[in-house]
Amino acid sequence: MIASPSDVIEERNIIRDTLHEWNDINSRSTDAVLLPVGWETHSRPDLSARPQDLINTRILESCDILVGVFWTRLGTPTGEFESGTVEEIKRHVAAGRSAMVYFSTVPVALESVDAKQYAALKKSKVWCLAKGLVETYDNLADFRDKFRRHIQIAARDRLAESDDPGDSFTDLVTTDRNARAASGLPERLREESKRLLKEASKDRNGVIMSVRHLSGHAIQTNGINFADSGERRSVARWEAAIEELLAEGLIVERDHRGEIFEVTAQGFEVADGLPDF
Repeated sequence: MIASPSDVIEERNIIRDTLHEWNDINSRSTDAVLLPVGWETHSRPDLSARPQDLINTRILESCDILVGVFWTRLGTPTGEFESGTVEEIKRHVAAGRSAMVYFSTVPVALESVDAKQYAALKKSKVWCLAKGLVETYDNLADFRDKFRRHIQIAARDRLAESDDPGDSFTDLVTTDRNARAASGLPERLREESKRLLKEASKDRNGVIMSVRHLSGHAIQTNGINFADSGERRSVARWEAAIEELLAEGLIVERDHRGEIFEVTAQGFEVADGLPDF
């Protein structure tokens, strides 16, 4: 569920583009799809109830993960909550579901800011900070990078939860990991993923590093650098390999910055069955 006021339209588009990118990379290997949902795309005209009630019952309640984004506005009051976005976040959290909330620190001309909206936003931010972890971003590129990493973590965690036989994960992500295993996981991995996993299994610490630096981007393990930092296409291929290994549970992120990964027990088992490259 994408929950946001009207001043972060570009961020909404980034969220949708990133989810589609995740699907392009991961849907085949995970049998899972992330669906971007929002009131503007998933609602229809209806006079049978309060507008926000219709959004809550017909859209929000079927979503597993909510992404909230704020800049200078909180949104329009619903009659019960400070804004529609706030109502969606609070109801989603109250239901025990995951909410990823972002606050923009992008500079803005003071004369363009609604003082009442901004004051309400600051009050709501205090509530969010008291509830858990939130994220800030300095520009759209920063938001894209952070959200891309965070949704990978969120999807991985939600997929792991879906292993519970009593859990139904059908609206945002559907998966059958047992079926994937039976169909031959190693054969389904892309070649880059196999090579990276095999080499990482030979590393003494089983560590893969993905580090950006002034001269480019290094993706390395066991003393080997796999990405040509001078060519974005090469880096993207190996980034996709890391994302696939994460989604399959073959590696796990250790620093929450998307830079250090370790091979899991399952990863070593799969790597042992792979040939040397």
